[in-house]
Formats: sequence, structure tokens, C-alpha cells
Amino acid sequence: MKLTDLETSFSSIPNDEKFIIDTMAKLYAERIKNNVSQQELAKRIGMKQPQLAKLEMLESVPTLKTLNRYAKGLGLKLEVGLVPI
Repeated sequence: MKLTDLETSFSSIPNDEKFIIDTMAKLYAERIKNNVSQQELAKRIGMKQPQLAKLEMLESVPTLKTLNRYAKGLGLKLEVGLVPI
């Protein structure tokens, strides 16, 4: 796949889904930065490790509630704001 194909593919994703993808990527980066294993985070948030792996691979689209659970497991809080368009 060429970079232009990837860019075209990404630009076709709805903005609300881009928000979820971006948020999940940031949460994943935080988990790695803090040396928290999937197993440990899953335990902290009451989820099974395979479920967490699917979220991180975006095999299932997480809800805001699930993103917030993930964030809380890392000692963070998810905030959603409004901006003019």
C-alpha cells in the first residue's frame, strides 16, 4: 500500500471515529510509557486481557465509557470538549 492510498483511506474515516482512534492511540502510548502490561491494565479496569488487546488493535470500537475506564486504569481522566466548527 502506498502512502497516498493510506492517506485516502484515513481521510474517508468519519471524524467521530478519528477521535476514538486518536484517543485510543494516546492511551496505548501512555500504557507503554508507564510500563503497564495489558494483563495489569485489564485487571485494574475489570476487563479480560484479550478484550483489551482487541480494543488496542481497534478490532472493536470502544465507547466513551470504555475509553474512560481505560484512562482511569492509567490514572487519567478522559475529557471531551466542544469547539466551534
